[in-house]
Amino acid sequence: MEKKLKLLTYGCQMNVADSERMAGLLRQIGYGLTDDADDADLILINTCCVRATAEDKVFGQIGRFKALKRLKPNLILGVTGCMAQKEGANLIKRAPHVDFVLGTGQSSEVARVVRSLELERRHIVDTSNVSGEIPSEVFPLRGGSVSTFVPIMYGCNNFCTYCIVPHVRGRERSRPPEEIFAEVRQAVAEGFKEITLLGQNVNSYAGGMTFAELLTACDKLGVERVRFMTSHPKDLSDALIAAIADGQNICEHIHLPVQHGSNEILRRMNRGYTVEKYLRLVEKIRAAIPHVSLTTDLIVGFPGETDDDFSATLNFLREVKFDAAFTFIYSKRSGTPAATFPNQIDDETKHRRLAELMNVQNEISLAKNSALVDTAVDVLVEGASKTDEKIFTGRTRSNKLVLFTHGSERAGDIVRVKITHAQTFLLKGDIIRT
Repeated sequence: MEKKLKLLTYGCQMNVADSERMAGLLRQIGYGLTDDADDADLILINTCCVRATAEDKVFGQIGRFKALKRLKPNLILGVTGCMAQKEGANLIKRAPHVDFVLGTGQSSEVARVVRSLELERRHIVDTSNVSGEIPSEVFPLRGGSVSTFVPIMYGCNNFCTYCIVPHVRGRERSRPPEEIFAEVRQAVAEGFKEITLLGQNVNSYAGGMTFAELLTACDKLGVERVRFMTSHPKDLSDALIAAIADGQNICEHIHLPVQHGSNEILRRMNRGYTVEKYLRLVEKIRAAIPHVSLTTDLIVGFPGETDDDFSATLNFLREVKFDAAFTFIYSKRSGTPAATFPNQIDDETKHRRLAELMNVQNEISLAKNSALVDTAVDVLVEGASKTDEKIFTGRTRSNKLVLFTHGSERAGDIVRVKITHAQTFLLKGDIIRT
């Protein structure tokens, strides 16, 4: 009988891709996916530690499985990912019912570890190889049916002072282009319509060609839509802008995390650019790609952030007019320089600033979306809405979420939709029938 794997994934798109790879490896030793933890023979929690709230969620989830482990002594419980890399054996000390802990560099060993635990139950902890070789010949068990992720590189060399990623993901390592192309072709053969190329900073891809060249090559592999993330502003090249502008299936959406609108805070974050340089980059992008959608990340409450620094960020938002922004309260991460910086901001000020920041961005996002009312857009159908099966959802090339009344359309179709209504985070419309 097939053994059952319950897989829980926290964090970023890279974690989703890692989970799919681990599920593919576990499939080779007889594990199929289940949504029911009570039915599982193996529970695998792939973790994030970018913010304290992510770690709290994981510890809460681990705690909830303690009773299940008592009821099912043969159940194997494993923790992988960034939090596993950061905590290591401390996870076992805090939660002895966890059977194994594998860091980010050891995820390719998950099948070997599970098979070993099937034969002999003991604790296994391995957080070595964080900047080691990237495993090849991994066949992911992909979720969904329309869009999927293809990692092109792992790790990060930037060492922003607030960020733990280089410490838990290691230094940058790029996959060979041939492996990436083979995986893209495999995903297309499996029926996926949209591919997102992933890296902590795709612009520093160094697999024997530039990222612009890699993106252009992937555009010619039969994919209906090609996306990528994330781009570091200091490394986004003119060649990449040209590749997007000239591409046939490369989507006109760039996620370009700025993090702050104050030069002093950017300097203390070790971001490697100024507000002025970022603005020039935005101007260059919009000149070459007029209908581009720009999104970003923003942090409020960074140590030493003054009222003037925060006001600079609000003014910056009003000037750039992002289509959307992912906004975060600064969270101390042990092992990062910013955790020891003086003038830490109190929680009340952080939350007040976050609310003000979101209000400004929400007004901009609504105005951006409202400008699309009465226009027609191409939408890649994703499937039924979670709240109403008569309503289907999909995304434009610029990555805007669109809701429309379902007819005969199926997931994976590209349909023409006339936008009739705009909200802050989504658009609504009617399919144009021919």
